[in-house]
Amino acid sequence: MTTKIKKTYKFAFYTSLLLTIVLSILIVLYELIFHQVEWASILIYSSVCFLTSFFIVQYRVENFIYKRVKSIYNSVSLLDAASLRKDRITTDMASLKAEVEKFAQNKKLEIESLKVRENYRKEFMGNISHELKTPLFTVQGYIMTLLDGAIKDKKVRKKYLKRASKGVDRLLYIVKDLDMITKLETGDMTLFREDFDLIEVIDNVLELIEMKAAKKNIEINTHAPDKPLMVSADQERIQQVLTNLIVNSIKYGNKNGKIDVFIEEFNEERFLIKVKDDGIGIEEENIPRLFERFFRVDKSGSRKEGGSGLGLAIVKHILEAHEEQINVESEFGKGSSFSFTLQKGKSDSALEDTGSKLGLFF
Repeated sequence: MTTKIKKTYKFAFYTSLLLTIVLSILIVLYELIFHQVEWASILIYSSVCFLTSFFIVQYRVENFIYKRVKSIYNSVSLLDAASLRKDRITTDMASLKAEVEKFAQNKKLEIESLKVRENYRKEFMGNISHELKTPLFTVQGYIMTLLDGAIKDKKVRKKYLKRASKGVDRLLYIVKDLDMITKLETGDMTLFREDFDLIEVIDNVLELIEMKAAKKNIEINTHAPDKPLMVSADQERIQQVLTNLIVNSIKYGNKNGKIDVFIEEFNEERFLIKVKDDGIGIEEENIPRLFERFFRVDKSGSRKEGGSGLGLAIVKHILEAHEEQINVESEFGKGSSFSFTLQKGKSDSALEDTGSKLGLFF
């Protein structure tokens, strides 16, 4: 293969060659007029002229371009002159163009990212103001009514104070969830890893949410081996993950529907946990935003069901803190499935005898 000469040196080469030819012609004319021509001296002279001219031209042009480009960096506030490397600015205009295009593309991506963040910030502020405004106005309304004279009626007073208390509880619930997400995002929340029985935690969760499921007559079934399954994680946080996922399935589930909780061996080191429902499902365009703060698929219906709108965002951050991920599969109108993995505990062995049975559940 022939080696292609870089364009970097073409300018210097041809310029030096032209200078050498001109100077050589001049020296030949000089020798012809005043002395006898010595071709060996002229050849040596021409070679020295060419090499000297080449390096001088190359060096001067590189420095000329570098200084001009650096002045552009210094004059434009968006450009950082410190990021400009002299060895990357040459007489090769294609390389220089590529560098500028790469820089422009990076800045374009940064600007687009900032725009996305700005839109997210505006939407987030709108969502949080809406979430806080509802309970605040509720509490304010009941208190104002009491101050206007309803406080004299014992029955009304008690009823309104209870309702105001519920509004305050909802405010505390939202603030508590926001505080938790902030700590998870900044890494201020410490996970207390320990080995515990996952089956026992799921049973505890089902007992806590039994009344919620009963209101919609939703049947919850657990599909898992009839033995303890030890995992290594923060027990309290994993219980919160399971609670949020199952409550979310109840919230968007159909009356007289069902929810299935599956546990199977994912590999030698992890279990796979899946929460599947037959509810309203999620439209495909909403899935990427599902774990954003306050994002709701069915805004009117979900607000009637209550909650802070932060449940799935908390789930995502807790699992990421455990170095795990959550996956979503959903078909609009037919239900959704949320799955994640957890590291096995040291005292748990592989599910050799139950693997084939668990495969029937999926």
